[in-house]
Amino acid sequence: MAAQFALAPAMLIALVAYCGSTAWTVWISFTNSRMLPSNVFVGLRQYNSLFGNERWIVSVENLAVFGVLFMVAALVLGFLLAALIDQRVRAEGLLRTVFLYPFSMSFIVTGLAWRWLLDPTQGLTRVAQGIGLDVQFDWLVRQDRVIYTLVIAAVWHASGLTMAIMLAGLRGVDPEIWKAARVDGLPVWRTYVAIVIPMLKGSFATAGILLATSVVRLYDLSVAMTNGGPGIASEVPAKFVMDNLFERNNIGLATAAATSMLITIVAVVAPWLYVQSRRPA
Repeated sequence: MAAQFALAPAMLIALVAYCGSTAWTVWISFTNSRMLPSNVFVGLRQYNSLFGNERWIVSVENLAVFGVLFMVAALVLGFLLAALIDQRVRAEGLLRTVFLYPFSMSFIVTGLAWRWLLDPTQGLTRVAQGIGLDVQFDWLVRQDRVIYTLVIAAVWHASGLTMAIMLAGLRGVDPEIWKAARVDGLPVWRTYVAIVIPMLKGSFATAGILLATSVVRLYDLSVAMTNGGPGIASEVPAKFVMDNLFERNNIGLATAAATSMLITIVAVVAPWLYVQSRRPA
C-alpha cells in the first residue's frame, strides 16, 4: 500500500500529461482549428484534406521506402556484427564500443555529419577527387535518390543497437548446440540459418519494434540532412506535422496527421504486446 501511495503522483502525472494530451490531440483533429485550437466539430474533414494532400502522400511513401530499407538493413547488419563479435575476437570490448558509438549521438549530429560527408562539393566527393577519381556523390541533391541517403545515415546510427540486442541473444545460445552441429558436420552458415536464427526470434522482435517506432518518429534526421528537400523529395510525416503546426498555422491538419501516426504506432506495437502477454510466466 505504501508503494502504491508513493507512485500515485507519478501515475497521475503520466495519466494527465500523456493520456490527457493524446486524447486532446485526437479531439482537435476532428475540429476546424487553424492558428488556435477550436472546439467546432467538423467530423473527418481534416482527414479528408490530409489524405488529399500531395505533400502528405509523398511523405508517407518516403516513410514506407525508408522504413523497409532501414529495418531490413539494420537487422541484417546488426546480426552480422553480433555474429562476428560472438566469435570471441580480440579487442571485443573495443569493437562493441566502436559499433555502439553512433547510437550514443543524436540523429541531429548524425544527420549533420552525413550531410557533410555526402555533400556534392565536400566530404567524400572532395576526398575521391583529391586522389584522382572522377566521381561525385550527389545523392543529396537528386530527388530520385535523396531518400536513400537518409537510409544510409540511419542504418549507420542504429545498427549498433541491433548488434547489442542480437549479441545478447547469441550469448544465450547453449554451447552444446554448436558442438552437436559440428559433430553432425553442419556448416556454420546452415547452423545459423536452421537453428540459431529461429532461437533469436525474441531478439529480432525486440529490435524490430524499436526500429519500427524510430521509423514512424523520423524527423530530426530528415531536417538535419535535407530539410525535406530537394523540393519535397525527402519529406516525412513528422516534418509534415511540425511544419503545419508551427509554420502553416494549421493545427487541425497537423493533429490529424499526428493521430494517423499514433494509429500506425499502435498497430505495430499492439500485436507484439499481445503476444508477450500470452506467453507463460
